[in-house]
Amino acid sequence: MREFRRVVTGHDENGKAIIESDQIAGQFLERPNRPGVRLTNFWLSDGTPAEYDGPTETCTGDFILHPPANGSVFRCVEFQPEDPEVIKTLDGASAFAEMGAAANIVEGARHPFMHRTDSVDYAMVITGEIWMLMDDEKDDVHLKAGDVVIQRGTNHAWSNRGTETCIIMFVLNDGVTRRDAQGAERVGIPRRLE
Repeated sequence: MREFRRVVTGHDENGKAIIESDQIAGQFLERPNRPGVRLTNFWLSDGTPAEYDGPTETCTGDFILHPPANGSVFRCVEFQPEDPEVIKTLDGASAFAEMGAAANIVEGARHPFMHRTDSVDYAMVITGEIWMLMDDEKDDVHLKAGDVVIQRGTNHAWSNRGTETCIIMFVLNDGVTRRDAQGAERVGIPRRLE
């Protein structure tokens, strides 16, 4: 699996721009419940607006799928080609539970890793290709290097049906269905009134 160099800038005591950290990103997650997939966190912001004079290292603690409340997470996910026969035997709920997100899995979906988060996610395929699976197969999208997705709180799964590794860069932003929604209608799948 790939390692990523992460450079973090900052300021010295005189306000001069400096490099505060230049090292391999150290917070990653690989798990047997989702073989062939590695998530690497680069930066977490626990609020908005994001702080640029805070800690140099924000990727500490447990590795959680969703972004912090009112915050964001910058990460990449590496997907090796998957074997459909192996995928059918895996327990998506257990894999997501390891990221604090057991409730995010879509039960009974056509792929064991179909999930959703209450977030707006910006994604760009860096290398390889992958299928983004939606609720209905007719809506599935084949993505290649350079393609961009804005994932807006929808059910989805990632399926690498190709022969090479796919790496996707993500920024997950904590979100609500609509800022003017009230109570329980601020999260979950938006209700569409006929």
